[in-house]
Amino acid sequence: MAIRVYKPTSPARRFMSVLTYEEITTNKPEKSLLEYKKKNAGRNKQGKITVRHQGGGNKVKYRLIDFKRNKHDIPARVTTIEYDPNRSAFIALLVYADGEKRYILAPQGLKVGDKVLSGATADIIPGNALPIENIPVGTLIHNVEIKVGRGGQLVRSAGMSAQLMAKENGYGLIRLPSGELRKVALGALATIGVVGNSDHENVRIGKAGRTRHMGIRPTVRGVVMNPCDHPHGGGEGKSPVGMPAPVTPWGKVALGLKTRKHKKYSNKMIVKRAGK
Repeated sequence: MAIRVYKPTSPARRFMSVLTYEEITTNKPEKSLLEYKKKNAGRNKQGKITVRHQGGGNKVKYRLIDFKRNKHDIPARVTTIEYDPNRSAFIALLVYADGEKRYILAPQGLKVGDKVLSGATADIIPGNALPIENIPVGTLIHNVEIKVGRGGQLVRSAGMSAQLMAKENGYGLIRLPSGELRKVALGALATIGVVGNSDHENVRIGKAGRTRHMGIRPTVRGVVMNPCDHPHGGGEGKSPVGMPAPVTPWGKVALGLKTRKHKKYSNKMIVKRAGK
């Protein structure tokens, strides 16, 4: 995948870049795997905004992705590599030997016509899904399950991969892209390879309109607001935050303060946190 840069015919074009989408083989998704995606613009059922900076955007439909990979020991053939507007990674359409169709995340190197398999007997090639206990130490993996049978929840973004570091005491030790070391049950499934579309991080948005197409509304700094709108607001001319720590619009500390009131199940599986 390559990045295309245009001639600077306008101020936006000067800084904008796009993907060439060479890997994409069709622009028509599989209708049986599409679902309507409702827009709520960050509002809850009372109509109040609970997530700011959301709204607008192009109309898209959701592609049903097979994160569980639970169709074991039935070979499937890759028929298309497609763009998915709901995620940074590309997706691949599989047609199984029994005729069923499913989407999976497309790893690097997966091409139309390739055969993929899920199960303990599958080979160690990109696109195949195996339990952690059947994957050799040192292998790059993605779409990793946290709980057995729940489906892959870790390492699903474009260009990302985790590495299996060790296997001991019923757990596999994996290193996540963040640097975190985490234990995962040996029975949990993971897919071999690196998630495709690795150039996604190199794309420059270039203009405000592209973020609006994505459904992202403008973010305004608190220091340029009035005091009635934000704790950082007010003052004559440019003024600093004026308090010991930056806060949210509702007065809660924004940086570094731990706010979780309950212990998360998966916390006990963390061996080493990211950046430590």
